[in-house]
Amino acid sequence: MSVPFLALCERGYTGPKVEKEAWDLDYVFEESSSVVEEYGLERRGNELAPCDEARMRRFYQAGRELLRRIGVYNISTGRIIRLTPEEIDRAAAAQKKRLPMGCGKDAFILYDRKPEDKRKPGVFAGNPGCPTPEGVFKACVKSWAQEESVDMITCGSLVAVDGYPVRNGEPSEVEAVRRELAYLNQAAAEVGRPGIGRLAAESSVSEVGDLAAAAPGLLRSTDAHLVALNNELIINRDNLVRAASSAYTGVRNASLSCVMVEGMAGGAPGAAVVMIASMLAANLVCCADYHLCHPIHLRHIATSTPECMWLQSVVCQAFALCAPNIIVCDIYPKSGAMTKELLYEVAANALIATVSGGHLEGVGSCDGLKPHGTGLEARLMGEVGRAASMQGITRQSGEAIAQALVEKYKHVFEAGNEGVPFEQAYDPLRVVPQPQWLALYDEVCKELAGMGLALTSAAG
Repeated sequence: MSVPFLALCERGYTGPKVEKEAWDLDYVFEESSSVVEEYGLERRGNELAPCDEARMRRFYQAGRELLRRIGVYNISTGRIIRLTPEEIDRAAAAQKKRLPMGCGKDAFILYDRKPEDKRKPGVFAGNPGCPTPEGVFKACVKSWAQEESVDMITCGSLVAVDGYPVRNGEPSEVEAVRRELAYLNQAAAEVGRPGIGRLAAESSVSEVGDLAAAAPGLLRSTDAHLVALNNELIINRDNLVRAASSAYTGVRNASLSCVMVEGMAGGAPGAAVVMIASMLAANLVCCADYHLCHPIHLRHIATSTPECMWLQSVVCQAFALCAPNIIVCDIYPKSGAMTKELLYEVAANALIATVSGGHLEGVGSCDGLKPHGTGLEARLMGEVGRAASMQGITRQSGEAIAQALVEKYKHVFEAGNEGVPFEQAYDPLRVVPQPQWLALYDEVCKELAGMGLALTSAAG
């Protein structure tokens, strides 16, 4: 790291004092709007995967310039952490290009991907952070951990343990996180993948829960936890503690930026600039080992909206050209299990991320708000990523397929499409998909083949 971490933290006590409202309006809104105009940035028409390298470089430079101008806001102290251009550049250049996840026969190496990379993307399967009843928690995890196309796993969050609600910073949070990790251990062992890499401690509401995950036998040094930047470009004491803790445990820091499209950053171009600035900042204040790219559409939430898919494409390409980093694109569709629209959304989102140079994480079905996700759409996510890379799908041809898929699901953004809970889409005891869910999967696989994307496995 180019700057001692405690020195960065100290800037959160000595930097300029700013109120939260002023940060949002005078810094994020005003400066991101200014930078977008100065660099002539735009989304052209309804594009999903642009191929203009000069424009992608301008996006990167605009994100760097925004971070230089405004820094990061420490909301716990109400002060700005200023960063110099030299610090930003050194941290970006020092980012890992290869990162082992998991161990033994289940290990997987994350790497910095390029647009149209022939190497398959890494696949984190799960419904990250989704509130999940304890009674189906382990079965949910098994449903995606057993999928051959999955390389690493994540999970939802326990909001109650033994019927008691999980409360922030309380003993219930400690118990929820440790119970979550125990279920992950059990599920991975039962499907024959005990060493599979994990992004976990999702039940951690505060740093108390995250620290609880460091107990022996829980998070391993080849697993990851989240260190988030809040909207927009905001760090807090909780996440600074999470970042500091990993220096001694070796657990991977997965930075998370959930930039709002049509929020304070404006439309998709401004949100892309803020996302790039957030990842550059996370290299320093989150001690990031890799980045999660999770745009949220202000009105529709889902990452499968055209604007969010375009943002993920731009961000992945901008970093690949200017400062290679490991970037994992979150996939959070609007639809839920047992709907064809869910599979269309997953296929489009995974395809655009793959051809743009991203790895894949999900599926946060039903906007990640309800436990309406299963291993079957995670299978599809992994199969699409593998097929696109192996078949040499280009950004141009991938966009054509994704545009056709958008036409099949765009109605869900207004109408909603929550599907059904896990236990209705799967047999929770045998952990296998219900026949009607498999039938829908098979139909969509055939449709994708007809569009030019032949998957290596079908239903069954």
